[in-house]
Order: sequence, then C-alpha cells, then structure tokens
Amino acid sequence: MQTYMEDGYVVLDGLLTPRECDELRQRMADIVEHMDVPEHCRTTFSTYHDEQLKTQGNADYFITSGDKIRFFFEKGVFDDKGEFIVPRQRSLNKVGHALHAYEPLFKRVTHSPQIQGIAKKLGLTLPVILQSMYIFKQPGNGGEVTPHQDATFLYTEPLGRVVGVWIALEDATVDNGCLWFIPGSQNNGITRRMVRTPKGTYPLTNFIGREQTYEDDKFVPAPVKKGGVVLIHGEVVHRSDENKSESSRHVYTFHMMELQQTQWSPENWLQPTEDLPFPKLYTK
Repeated sequence: MQTYMEDGYVVLDGLLTPRECDELRQRMADIVEHMDVPEHCRTTFSTYHDEQLKTQGNADYFITSGDKIRFFFEKGVFDDKGEFIVPRQRSLNKVGHALHAYEPLFKRVTHSPQIQGIAKKLGLTLPVILQSMYIFKQPGNGGEVTPHQDATFLYTEPLGRVVGVWIALEDATVDNGCLWFIPGSQNNGITRRMVRTPKGTYPLTNFIGREQTYEDDKFVPAPVKKGGVVLIHGEVVHRSDENKSESSRHVYTFHMMELQQTQWSPENWLQPTEDLPFPKLYTK
C-alpha cells in the first residue's frame, strides 16, 4: 500500500469478477424498476416559494438518508408535473446511503474477505462502514463532480481516518468519467467543511471555509477496469468529469473509518442512528 500512502490513492485490479459486477448491476436495475419516486420530485412548482419548499424537501430527503436507501436524480429528467422524460434507468445520479446494510448482495461485497484484507493491509484495527452509494454516471448526461476532499463531508478528529472504496462495475475511462486525482494532496489538510446547522434552522447544512482553487494540470486520471477498485484517502483532492460518451460508468462505492481513537464529528451531515449504528467491517 506504499502507493496509497504516497499518492493518496491506488488502483487495484480484479477485486470482483465480471459476473459479480453484473449481478450487482442487475440487482440495482431491479431496485430502480420498483422504486417509489420521492414526492418532492413529483410535485409541480410554479412560484419562488414553492421552489424553496422543493429545495427544503431535497435537503430533508438527503440529510435523513444515512440509514435508508434513497434515490437522487440527474437534472432535467422530470417534466413540470414530475413525470419522467427519460427512461427511469437513465434518470438517476446515485442511490444511497445504506445499501451496505439492507441489500444482501452489496452487504456481501462490502464485508468480503477481499475488502477485509485490504483494510488490514492499511492497518485498520476497528473499521466501521459509514455510508454507501451506487453511482450511475449516465451516458450523455452523467454530471461532473467538482474537485473536493471526502473529509469535507466526513470529518474526523484526527483527520486521515476515512478511506473511500470505489469499485468499478464497468470500465471507468477518461471518456466516460473516471476519477482524477492530485497525487500527494492528502498531505495538505482541508480548508472546507460541510456541517449541520442548528436544529430548527434552514438550510439544514452549511459550509465552513472555502474549497481551494486547483490547477487542471495537477490532476492525473485513474482509469480502472471492470471489477477493479480505487482506494481513496479522505483528504486527497479528486474529481470526475461529465460523461459525454455513450457508455455508462456504474460504480459501487462506500466509506470506512478507523473507529479506534477517532472522534466522528457530531456536526457531520451523516450520523449513526438507533436503526443503523455504523456497522463493523470485520465479521467472522
């Protein structure tokens, strides 16, 4: 894991077989086919006040999603009556944030011997799973993810206790929106945090500090073959481009945290709940 320690990320081939990738994709296709579209996506909005209510509905839906499986859509996929104008399988940006807890196939991958072995090689003693997502990166309209550090959203004291596990269920290429990194940027700390605002206030989250400006020529692409995995340090700067190709870029990703001698910030948007405490990675 020397490359991970030096660069803040590493690409490893062959975590999953092609068949395992296809099984996860098929299970997600079934979930999407039977999903209930959130009410705030189904309502007609015409006034500024109504639009604010829609925005608040989006925020509520997001901030209470840590122990649920919820659906987050690309822009422009609904008409003004909340009906799909694209096929529902092509409408989603992501599904999150508790696939690892409630979906057996995704739970099995998350706790697999391969993942547990990676965590042990990273020296994690008591890792827990924070959250999980299925990201679609739709062909033609898969949105850009701007430069960021995961620790902005998943803050710990001390820093450096969060690892992203990003599993390619299809080839991730420069053309269809693979990740790009600034190698070594995990050593520079963070300058921005997303925090919950006081209870009863709106918006529900806010940012402290500012994201730095990053030079494009500092970013290095990290293409990965179907079944491969990218390990992502919580403070490394990374991004992905809009997918303008005709190929989707499906990914299953989750974050784990070393719990031993670590303080999970009570100001983070994501909090463990009675229904779903952060589950331990290591299982017998």
